[in-house]
Amino acid sequence: MRPDAVQWTEIRSGCKKTFTRREDHRLRWSALAIVSAALMTACGGSDTTPMPPLDPAPPAVIDVPYTNGAATTANPVAYWNKIGTDTINVAATPGTGTPEEQRPGGAVDLATLHVAIYDAVMAIVGTHEPFATTPTGTNPHGASQEAAVAAAAYGVLKEMFPNRSAQYQGAYDSYLAELPDGDAKTRGLAIGAEVATGTLALRANDGRSTAVNYTPGTAPGKFRGANPIGVFTPRIKPFTLADASQFRAPPPPALDSPQYAADLAEVFALGGATSATRTPEQLEIARFHTESPTTFLARNYRAFAVDGKPIADNARVMAMLWVTMADATIACFETKYYYEFWRPVSAINLADTDGNLATVQDVTWTPSVPTPNHPEYPSAHLCVNGAAAIAMKYFFGTHLVNYSFGSTVTGAVRQYSGPDAFLAETTEARILGGMHFRNSNLVGRDLGTNVGEWVATNYFRKLD
Repeated sequence: MRPDAVQWTEIRSGCKKTFTRREDHRLRWSALAIVSAALMTACGGSDTTPMPPLDPAPPAVIDVPYTNGAATTANPVAYWNKIGTDTINVAATPGTGTPEEQRPGGAVDLATLHVAIYDAVMAIVGTHEPFATTPTGTNPHGASQEAAVAAAAYGVLKEMFPNRSAQYQGAYDSYLAELPDGDAKTRGLAIGAEVATGTLALRANDGRSTAVNYTPGTAPGKFRGANPIGVFTPRIKPFTLADASQFRAPPPPALDSPQYAADLAEVFALGGATSATRTPEQLEIARFHTESPTTFLARNYRAFAVDGKPIADNARVMAMLWVTMADATIACFETKYYYEFWRPVSAINLADTDGNLATVQDVTWTPSVPTPNHPEYPSAHLCVNGAAAIAMKYFFGTHLVNYSFGSTVTGAVRQYSGPDAFLAETTEARILGGMHFRNSNLVGRDLGTNVGEWVATNYFRKLD
């Protein structure tokens, strides 16, 4: 039985009848009643036999419209998310500029942006706890939320990315020109500016500039990549965690274990550049999930700031998502660099060194898609998106959230009947791409879930 089902059994006239009600919007209650009645009749019962009470209606389903990342000034939270994303994704110039310009943080920098936006809006509406900064210099009653959002976002971007003003200065000037002048606008701008200052102080010297000299390992099981990506990420100060190791995952399976051998055999069969068992559709799924997370996640999660929804709701959902994903990223990379586990390509090419009689070496094996240059364990895709799934659950109050994501790699748009479906597909994609072992995906999701639960139960809470 599915874990999201409710089951009961009745014995009537010697006939045992088991009924299952799935907590799934796709199963209509009326259809269930018809099937149940038919089963009773077949067993000699009456179609009027009482049934255990059903809920009067299925759980509410949330449908998030697909936008492909589009954002207009009519939706200020989504609009400034796009401006921020475009700013962060300008190619870095090592050795010049601010720490953020030299080492853009993706989820970390978007989290900083959305913390400022959230605190500025909450100062005005007062419905939920501020994350970090409560402005005191301006009366917030009746202040313009639009102006506060713009000033908060602009203040953060201008300080972190002063040399990328082409991405945000014109947008800020034209955005302000659209807002009606007056006291509400003036006070909104003041609130946003004050919150931006507080947020920047919170994130100053966040650790990304830490010098890390990394030497790849040579022992069996050790990651082999030179000059890897994200080696400084474990040094970044988390937004909510006590430290980056708070939810460190347990060790990966031992190289001589049956689980390791099974995981290696699976990725060997399904994830190679050539595969006798992988279907063309499966390869497209693998490729779909290879777009850089810095664009893929930002563009697709932007849709959760839904057009026409209150600014406060959009500010809260985006802050929850990005703070959760930022801390999951930091925690995930702390685990990655703590264990430094090798990628499948190394594991298969060097299987003669792992001490496991159940593994087979193939020095010619290569993955079906490029492997990211950082340690394998755990899967960052599952860490980050697993955390986002929990943020969704707490914000919407349900796991029944339908949404779609698009990929610039394949040009496809794929639909998901909730985050569980998306995470299940992502798990398969990382195996089909030859980048991850199954266990790494499962552990990554667990780590993300732990981070998500921590953030949601301690931050962004409704005020009494």
